[in-house]
Amino acid sequence: MADLKYLSGFANEHVTEAVCGAIPHGQFSPQQVPFGLYAEKFSATAFTAPRRENRRTWFYRIRPSVLQGEFTPATRPLWRTAPLDQGDQGDQGRPGPNQRRWDPLPIPDAAGDFVDGIVTMAACGNAAMQVGMGAHLYVAGRSMVDRFFYNADGELLILPQQGRLALFTECGRLEVAPGEMALIPRGMKFRVELPDGPSRGYVCENYGALMRLPERGPVGSDGFANDRDFQAPVAWFEDREGEYELITKFGGECYRATLDHSPLDVVGWVGTAYPVKYALESFNAMNTVSYDHPDPSIFTVLTSPSDTPGVANLDFVIFPPRWLVAEHTFRPPWFHRNVMSEFMGLLYGQYDAKEKGFEPGGVSLHNCMSAHGPEQAVYAKATEGVLVPSRMAASLAFMFESRYIIVPTVHAMGLPQLQNDYLACWSGFTRQYPRD
Repeated sequence: MADLKYLSGFANEHVTEAVCGAIPHGQFSPQQVPFGLYAEKFSATAFTAPRRENRRTWFYRIRPSVLQGEFTPATRPLWRTAPLDQGDQGDQGRPGPNQRRWDPLPIPDAAGDFVDGIVTMAACGNAAMQVGMGAHLYVAGRSMVDRFFYNADGELLILPQQGRLALFTECGRLEVAPGEMALIPRGMKFRVELPDGPSRGYVCENYGALMRLPERGPVGSDGFANDRDFQAPVAWFEDREGEYELITKFGGECYRATLDHSPLDVVGWVGTAYPVKYALESFNAMNTVSYDHPDPSIFTVLTSPSDTPGVANLDFVIFPPRWLVAEHTFRPPWFHRNVMSEFMGLLYGQYDAKEKGFEPGGVSLHNCMSAHGPEQAVYAKATEGVLVPSRMAASLAFMFESRYIIVPTVHAMGLPQLQNDYLACWSGFTRQYPRD
């Protein structure tokens, strides 16, 4: 995919053709799209959503999407959906306030493809009510060649941690490497190939309002993520016939249907609903130059708002490479209790609040008002060391943050990667306040 070309922008209208003249302009006669293509509207929001929030794309394709077999159940027992029923909930059917952390999942020799390899670690909200999210890991050992997928329950935010992913979508091709993210709209068909062999990473399934760039507020016009750094694919299509399988996730369950052609046969498209990729290194980090570690909200890349202003259904937050320069203060993340619930992962390097135990590919869960913060060794270094300007250049952590309580799954709580001694990282703190 070295010849991949991109259109820049996020949620802006794009026009792109794989064959010149495939997209009609105005009225056309006879009453048919050029080249005998079929016009098909793909709506990722309600028709009447406000103009600035409306996401829709017109596809001009070789065959309409209705040409498929009937859907039948396709079991994916490890991909769960909120609300988790009591039998799916970890901690004996209750979310619980305990802090949790897991080591990375290994990639087995017989690992399946991207869809086979999705494992739900936790979820919150209610997919049917279009609130909340699912937090998943994936481990994939083979490419999807004759199998395609779409998710009717939510849009997918994909973060490779090991190995690139080649995403072949109805809008075109995206190659996503570790340190980059991809966002696939709800309902868009795609398949995943593995250019580097076995791959591992994270997936956030957003049931709520579509992800968008957050407002900058007092930061001004150029902080955080910029529209120009999001990349959308140009039109590309494949005209293949044969025996294919289409997997869909709908209402918390997976289904399969047969196809006699590839559904990635869109010759041209125009609209605002399309996949994007973003290199996380492009994030323009705002950080303190005076005192104290600022709120993690200054590291928000994308947000899914809720019906309460300022309280997100889902925030995607990163802790990217950046300079630490403040004097006479505490530089790591401070001890903290938060009304929001936090699901964290590490793409590479060492997270600045933890020296050991939080490994690339691993996850942690700190729910609403559960205390967390730097471990004892980090605290000691931060309070006793000499403060000089330093560059955090080899670490990239992220967080899925939600207003809803995040519930771990029974499967996650039963994994051998669960660290039952996680609380021990704080056990070294002692009383320092002088006694009378």
